[in-house]
Amino acid sequence: MVPASNLWAFIVASVVLIVIPGPSVLFVIGRSLALGRVGGLLSVVGNAIGMLPLIAAVALGVGVIVAQSVVVFTAIKIAGALYLAYLGIQAIRHRADASAAVTGTVVRRSPVRLLSEGFFVGVSNPKTIAFFVAVLPQFVDFDAGSIPLQLAELGLVFVVLALACDSVWALAAGSARDWFAKSPNRAEHLAATGGVMMIGLGGVLAFSGSKH
Repeated sequence: MVPASNLWAFIVASVVLIVIPGPSVLFVIGRSLALGRVGGLLSVVGNAIGMLPLIAAVALGVGVIVAQSVVVFTAIKIAGALYLAYLGIQAIRHRADASAAVTGTVVRRSPVRLLSEGFFVGVSNPKTIAFFVAVLPQFVDFDAGSIPLQLAELGLVFVVLALACDSVWALAAGSARDWFAKSPNRAEHLAATGGVMMIGLGGVLAFSGSKH
């Protein structure tokens, strides 16, 4: 089991990461604006389910290798930071695309399709992958033993927090759909802000935290 002090520190770090607008948050907001609150919530659930294979992969081997190797840890952390910065730049460059989500009418899609699309975003989200592989192992206590179990426990805590926080985004965006529709430029500003925050997150990831 993860020691209480490590767990609370991990919860704080996770909440900070989750609330920063990134691929998942912008995806959920866009879906809620285009599909309404139900569509947004189903996308949130699918996104969370998509994280489970990542947790399994980290807990069963990748996370242990990273946690025990300074070279691998540093290389993945820097690579993840650079990719987050790249995504932030792309979000700023293509911020005009965000306004498209608020210009159309609410469309109907099957729950299975909404869940599967959310799953794809969750399992391929580079921000989540970088966090699981490069940040999550920092909260493991080697003296406590059962490293795979600790990694799995931390990963599941992250999923629960993501479900809660992303659901708030979905409900808020679904309710604010009419407000965004009055000025699509507001969605552009949101995307640009998210891009800046992702670039900042990449910098924090690259220059803070250590293996030990």
